[in-house]
Formats: sequence, C-alpha cells, structure tokens
Amino acid sequence: MRKQKIRIGSGAGYAGDRIEPAISLMEKGELDYIIFECLAERTISIAQKQKKENPALGYNDLLVYRFERIFDVLKEKKVKVITNMGAANPKAAAERCRQLADEKGLHHLKVAYVTGDDLFDKLKDYGNLPMMENGLPLSSLDVELLSANGYLGCGGIVEALQQGADIVITGRVADPSLTLAPLIYEFGWAMDDYDKLGKGTLAGHLLECAGQITGGYYADPGYKDVPDLWNLGFPIAEVSADGEILITKLEDAGGLVSEDTVKEQLLYEIENPACYFTPDVIADFSKVSVKQDGPDRVLVTGAGGRAPNGYYKTSVGYHDCYIGVGEISYGGMNALERAKLAKKILEYRFAQTGLQIDEVRFDYIGYSSLYGEMHAARFDAPKPAEVRLRVAARTKSLADAKRIGEETEALYTNGPAGGGGAEKKVKDIISIASVLIPAEDFDVRVHIIGGEA
Repeated sequence: MRKQKIRIGSGAGYAGDRIEPAISLMEKGELDYIIFECLAERTISIAQKQKKENPALGYNDLLVYRFERIFDVLKEKKVKVITNMGAANPKAAAERCRQLADEKGLHHLKVAYVTGDDLFDKLKDYGNLPMMENGLPLSSLDVELLSANGYLGCGGIVEALQQGADIVITGRVADPSLTLAPLIYEFGWAMDDYDKLGKGTLAGHLLECAGQITGGYYADPGYKDVPDLWNLGFPIAEVSADGEILITKLEDAGGLVSEDTVKEQLLYEIENPACYFTPDVIADFSKVSVKQDGPDRVLVTGAGGRAPNGYYKTSVGYHDCYIGVGEISYGGMNALERAKLAKKILEYRFAQTGLQIDEVRFDYIGYSSLYGEMHAARFDAPKPAEVRLRVAARTKSLADAKRIGEETEALYTNGPAGGGGAEKKVKDIISIASVLIPAEDFDVRVHIIGGEA
C-alpha cells in the first residue's frame, strides 16, 4: 500500500552549507527523505577542473565530512538521502560513500549514482547552437572550454529508488528534481501527469535553498525579525499524494516559517511564475495559495504544470580571465581623501607599468562600495572615519593580475599616510554559457554499488 504523505527535509542549500541543521532534521524530524542541494552554475565547472587534476576527485569538497555525520544517524534512523554532491564525478563520490558506509558498518545500504549529464566530449557537435546569454553561436567562444553539463530531470533518481537505493548521488540535475523524484516514486505519479509534477516541482523549489525559507535570507532586524537566527533550522516539506505541501521546521530550532518567508522563496529565481521551465515539467505557480496553518506551519497549494519543452539547459563552463584584487584601509581624519589619493596613485601606476587591464573597478568600502559615489553624495552621506579602498581588475594574464595586489600593498610605504591591513589575491574566473540541447541526446544511466540483502 502506497504512502499518502511523506516528509522530506532539506539538508543543504549550497555547496558549503552547514551540516548541524541537517543532522537535527534526520534525528528528530521523522523524515522519509533528506535532500542535499549543493550545485550552482559554476560549481560543477570548478569540480571538472579538480577532476582533471585528480580523477578520484571532482565531487563536493564537503561530501566526506557530511556523510561521516549522516552515516552516524543512519545507524538509528531510516532516512533516504538524495544529493547532487557528485558534481563532476558522481561515480567517485558514490564509491567514496560506499567506503564510508562500510567503515561505519552500514553494509546493507545501497548507494546509487546517476550519470549522463556530462556532454563535454560531444560539445563540438553543438557549436552552432545559440548561447542563451547573447544569441551568438557557442563556437564563437574563443576560450578554454572546461565542462558541459545538462540539467537532467528526476528520471534517473526515480529509477534508482525503484532499484532499492538508500542513497542516490547525482551530478547536474535540476534542483527541484531532487525532491520531485521521491514524490513520484512513493505516490506512483505518472511521469506525464504534469499537474502533479508541477506540484512536486513547487515542493522542490521551496526546499532547494534550505535556510532561506526558514528565515535566513529573509531576516532584517527591526523590519523582518527572525528568532534565534544563530540556531536556524532547515525546512521540512510534508507532501501529500494529491500534491498539497506543508512547510515547517523543528519546534526547537531557530528561524521562522511564515507566509512571507514562503512567498519570498516561492518567487526566488522565477522569471515567469506561470511558465517555470524544468526538464521534468513546465511548472505553473501563478495560482499558488500560501496560507498560515499554525506556528511555523504554512500550507501551499495550487501549483500545476504542462509538458516540458524537450530540451535540457546545458551549462558550458570556460576559463574567462583572472581578477587581481588589492585592498588597503585608511582611518581617522581625512580618511576618505587619502583613499581617493591612493586610487589616483594606483591608476597612474597601472598605466606606467603597462598592465594589460580589460576592466578595473575601485570601491570605497564603508562609503560607496555598493551604490557608487553619486549615490553617497545624493544622500549627503557623512565622510567616514574609516574607509577601505578595494581595487579589482580583470586581466587575461595571471602575472598582470598579481601586479594589482602588489601595487596596492606597495602603498604601505609609498603613500598616502596611514595605510594598513593591505591584502592581495588573484581569482581564476570561470564563466558559464548556456545552450539548449535535445533531451534525447542525454544517455542517463543508474548504477548501484553494494548493499547486502
């Protein structure tokens, strides 16, 4: 007999998220599933670089740290885990998890991984496709290409669950698909019941950023207060077989689940609520109802959907440039004027030394770094008692990027007076171009590692 309601917790909302709220959910949340959403647009390209340097890597840097804690809980609690922490190397991630599970004595757990999102080896076949960002053909990118990963749907995860997987590790899949998959599996939803898939996609969208929906990104003291933010709890979605969603959290956790926190997450990254494209469904959130159902309990209903467009958005990562950064602080009387003189010195020095700079930006942190000097003057902002000058320059050359920070550091003894706390760094910038590739071009496969009968 199929379940009529399941509870899914969110264990992470980004690659470096904290682990304690997830463990609390697994221990006390009476969960059926927990998802760890840990990929952003550029994250997987960075992971591809790691994999090229070491074929045993390329998965989330915190995977071992997280699963060591997760497996301790799974000794007592039966919670299935679904995650995209596999990043560029789900196979290696699954093998490492299998090793950790065995070390913890959890030989019975079935670990599955899903492949098929990586199309890098076939990328030359798609050179004529227009990039979504500018309409130019992909082949017009005259740069070092690093990766090409399509946003898979939930099908591979569903298949893994059907094969009895306790832990499912993927590479690039659409964020809501991590939650949609167990709903399809548990409730027996048809893969073409797009109304239900739209509802399940909404549940996944509400969970995908973890603490955002429980008040983390919502909090604004004196305006939108959130209790005990230091102890922020992650959300739980209690989803029924008809697609009704109840968002809540643990009673003893900090944070807040309200109509407003849910509405803010509902609209997060949604360009058109009536037409939210995913690989599984074109979801329609335009008629969604959000209603408080008690303290830290919000009922969400009314999502729908229709057939997907048959394409998977594919993120192509490439090496764009280097950014050299230098920072130095000035304090006391005339601090802002000294920072402005420092800027002028740097501008002259960059020209004198022949640095090849494509773009440069100067900020007076604490005065105008967010909105610019014109905005600060418009609101009659007082001259600060302290200001930190930051310069960032985009270059094609690593050597030129390093010179940005070196010239900033040289202000210590070369003026103006009173500079302190100088720092320098170089960022290796990976950028993303997006193309739409037919879904049938992706060979999605499920692999099971271990698990005793």
